[in-house]
Amino acid sequence: MSKAKDKILLFIPAYNCENQIKRVLSQLDSEIMQYITEVIVVNNRSTDNTEQAVLDFAEAHPEIPLHLLRNADNYGLGGSHKVAFGYAVKNKFDEIIVLHGDDQGNIHDFLPVLQKKLYKAYDCILGARFMLGSRLEGYSLFRTFGNVVYDFLFAAAIRQRVFDLGSGLNMYQVSMLKDGFYERFPDDLTFNYCMVMALRFYNQTCRFFPISWRETDQVSNVKMTSQAIKVLKMLFSFVDCPTTIRGEYRTKVVDSYRAEEITR
Repeated sequence: MSKAKDKILLFIPAYNCENQIKRVLSQLDSEIMQYITEVIVVNNRSTDNTEQAVLDFAEAHPEIPLHLLRNADNYGLGGSHKVAFGYAVKNKFDEIIVLHGDDQGNIHDFLPVLQKKLYKAYDCILGARFMLGSRLEGYSLFRTFGNVVYDFLFAAAIRQRVFDLGSGLNMYQVSMLKDGFYERFPDDLTFNYCMVMALRFYNQTCRFFPISWRETDQVSNVKMTSQAIKVLKMLFSFVDCPTTIRGEYRTKVVDSYRAEEITR
């Protein structure tokens, strides 16, 4: 009797990336889709034609099990993660892959992870832009240096090697998400920083995996100085008192992260 296939959800967060989302969805060829059970694009209330671009792709590719969700409010990137994590738990997926919709990462980098089922041995596999074997295109040396410094700071705090604090290509075991430990994490771009800090506090197993990363026509939503200061405050608070990871990081408390399905 053959072993049941892993039920893997691919989650693509999208916000104002109508040009890039087309290229991201075009990555979903037969080589990748043999491992993916379902794809959800979570539109965080985009003000451009991102949503229509996804609908057009879905109509042109009915062979891909693609669902478009629209957040009930602009929750931010972290909030979109919470929508997708909840969806994965509710629909009893085994694993969830996160691939950002701005076409900076390439899901084909995770083919070795999927082919060899490396994810089965860890709670999460995190794509890393700053480790041996990674490939960067259009990424400044200044930003690379800054990221590496922060990687070292976080590594010292969680006592584990860290090669990236928040790339757009990650994979999680859905079983680790069921208790909702991440619900009070920030709804903005710093969500993944808390996910990294949580590795130590919740004794989660993790492996970093080298990926390629490119910046071409993407529009960054990162305010570098303010985010750098915010992240340092979060880290120092965690070092001083690790139980702060259970506290409230959000500036606006959301009772329930909801999304409406646009495709049927």
